[in-house]
Amino acid sequence: MTTTKGTTELRDAHPVKTNDVSPVTSGLGAKTLVHYAVRDGVAWLTLDDPPANTYTYEMMLQFDAAILRARMDETAHVIVITGQGEKFFSAGANIAMLNSVTPQFKFCFCLQANETLNRLENTPKLVIAALNGHTVGGGLEIAMAADLRLARKDAGKVGLPEINLGVLPGTGGTQRLARILGKSKSIELMVTGKLFTFEEAKEWGVVNDVVAGDLASFQQQVQDFAKQFCPPNKASKAVGHIKRSVQTGWEIPLQEALAVERELQQQLFQSEDAKEGIDAYVKKRVPKFKGK
Repeated sequence: MTTTKGTTELRDAHPVKTNDVSPVTSGLGAKTLVHYAVRDGVAWLTLDDPPANTYTYEMMLQFDAAILRARMDETAHVIVITGQGEKFFSAGANIAMLNSVTPQFKFCFCLQANETLNRLENTPKLVIAALNGHTVGGGLEIAMAADLRLARKDAGKVGLPEINLGVLPGTGGTQRLARILGKSKSIELMVTGKLFTFEEAKEWGVVNDVVAGDLASFQQQVQDFAKQFCPPNKASKAVGHIKRSVQTGWEIPLQEALAVERELQQQLFQSEDAKEGIDAYVKKRVPKFKGK
């Protein structure tokens, strides 16, 4: 990574060409721990703290800032989260940091991380976790806060092994894994601390797909997959509203969830893309969406 005139250029973190690559800093330190880049409507957020991309309070602040940046960026229609390098998406919280702080700091750190991942879930844009390597502990907790998860074949293992430290998965792991796998299987995996393959993760529904190829090929395939949800291919506002309807409706009673669905639908009925989509269907032509 080199820096010139305030612009950060990524060499290994994201080999595909981008039209905007820059660091996201928290103000607490000069080190860039989360990189932000946009290419063809897809915002890439890259966690970068070798060797395992573990997160500290400083990284979580930068990650939170990057999520907000992507949320407000009108050129970004889909968000991809990945890790720097080939070995790790993320191994979770930095244990050395946790060992050096007070129990009260640990509690507030978990609270702040939960708020960050909630912000990710609440962002009305599709979020894809690109699992380039081992995705364990808090790394899996970050990935589970994404809407879709794509993994690189034979690149690593997945799991929540916090039990081996005498603690529980405290960044949403006990809740999000149970919502994906159900109570019994998720409890089994967490109390044993078992790590499992990406293929097993796909079979169980933790991962949506496993993609073959080297790192550069994997990232390009993720880019191509994400781009299909961007204008003019898809109405990205509708994609985001589908995500919001599911994420919000999942946590509330059915009647209230249906009310949320109707309100989001009404917003879409008033959008330019809905007019374009309906008109294209009637006239039997291919729609050209604008994300508006």
